[in-house]
Amino acid sequence: MPAATSPLRSLSLHAPHRGAPELMLVRLAKQLSPGEQPYDAVPRLEQRIAGLLGKQAAVLFPTGTMAQQVAMRLHAEERGRRAVAFHPYCHLDESEQQGYTVVHGLHGVRVGERERLLTLAELTEVGEPLAALLLELPQRSIGGQLPEWDDLVAQTGWARARGAATHLDGARLFLAQPYYQRSLAEIAGLFDSVYVSATKGLGGISDAVLAGTEEFCRAARVWRHRLGGAAEVAWPSALAAEWSLEANLPRVPEYLATARELARGLRGVEGIEVLCDPPQTPLFHLHLAASPESVLVAGERLSEERGVYLPRYAGTMPSPRMSAIEITVGDQFDDVPVAEAVELLGELVARARKLDQG
Repeated sequence: MPAATSPLRSLSLHAPHRGAPELMLVRLAKQLSPGEQPYDAVPRLEQRIAGLLGKQAAVLFPTGTMAQQVAMRLHAEERGRRAVAFHPYCHLDESEQQGYTVVHGLHGVRVGERERLLTLAELTEVGEPLAALLLELPQRSIGGQLPEWDDLVAQTGWARARGAATHLDGARLFLAQPYYQRSLAEIAGLFDSVYVSATKGLGGISDAVLAGTEEFCRAARVWRHRLGGAAEVAWPSALAAEWSLEANLPRVPEYLATARELARGLRGVEGIEVLCDPPQTPLFHLHLAASPESVLVAGERLSEERGVYLPRYAGTMPSPRMSAIEITVGDQFDDVPVAEAVELLGELVARARKLDQG
């Protein structure tokens, strides 16, 4: 196959061409009805998300970082407590420079082991009063794993019995719904507040919607304004989110089936381990028997040769000769057959191992 300097196909949802401005402009234009004002898109999206989640109201934020910190603050102020419990891989703690502490004066209580889901037994060891329990569905950093339904019910029930709010980091909740075979509203019904995004796995631009009661959302709007998250300029994100929901949300069960087919194909490939196997969502991880540095070099070369954009991030592992990459199956697999993806990923790890060997 001739070299392709700008791959038009991809194994990643984040390939540059998939978010190209000209493509997004076409998508946004399709969302506007004749005579409609773009600003109408924001309240329309908020109402749509509230309906999907079975909540009274919802508020569009520019980022999930802002939305979830606001949610934690509101739950803390209502209960007069400052502690928030979460898994050690919680995004608020890992990726936001502890903004919940620096900006909002809260402190985190890490519960459980990093490389597995937290358990009810571990929650019962928490001794201090909590403002909220935050759970992430799916748990992205450990391969998109999900607790079983009965475990989820027990954990949220434990929090409520102790006067703590329950909050769902549902950035990728839309990807988790098929596993539970329950409606989004039933899943969200276990939580006092829910954050979702049409960006994560569905192809939006940048959106974060926080849902809860009318009173909760009214207070959230005040904090959105205080923190500079003006909704007046958010209509492009709202339109893109609507497009993503219409185009990709109905296809999530299909994406999950493709993810499981891909995982089956990779089981026999030397140097690759699938986490979790079988995938519980269209998002899963591959542990590769090669260093991150070699995986990135091999991936760049292979992308240029084969004209398929490969994941450009390889995470570190405890062993320097191991790495991890994330796969999220979406509409990019319309262009890449599963058999070809298996072959490409096998070639990626084989080349990376050769680089490691010098």
